Amino acid sequence: MLEKNPKTVKLVYKNYPLPMHKYAFPAALAAMAANEQGKFWDFHDRLFAAGQDLSPDKIEGIARATGLDMRKFEQDLASPIVRQKVIGDYELGREIGVNGTPTIFINGHRLKQRTPEAIQQLIQKELTKGK
Repeated sequence: MLEKNPKTVKLVYKNYPLPMHKYAFPAALAAMAANEQGKFWDFHDRLFAAGQDLSPDKIEGIARATGLDMRKFEQDLASPIVRQKVIGDYELGREIGVNGTPTIFINGHRLKQRTPEAIQQLIQKELTKGK
């Protein structure tokens, strides 16, 4: 969608670590710590490629494979500021009715169908409204 709409679409990612997933919150913290080094998406993609096979060692291995400065990563991982970003994202999600992931919103409208066609259709609808 970003390639199709480079001047009109902005992607905003929010963390919503599901409570039933033992390593979701530590993984979200780690992704935000990677973001502090400008490597969020690389780290994120590696996390999701690992699937349910997460553990503290696996998360650390992903950080190393991503090429992070491990000292800075560990500092950011323990940072109350990074922790609050994840908690704030989660609380926002609860406020707006997120109950699973991924949940996609376009201009505040929850996307019901997650096909590329449905996404583009809602983008077009929102762009038409603005005219």
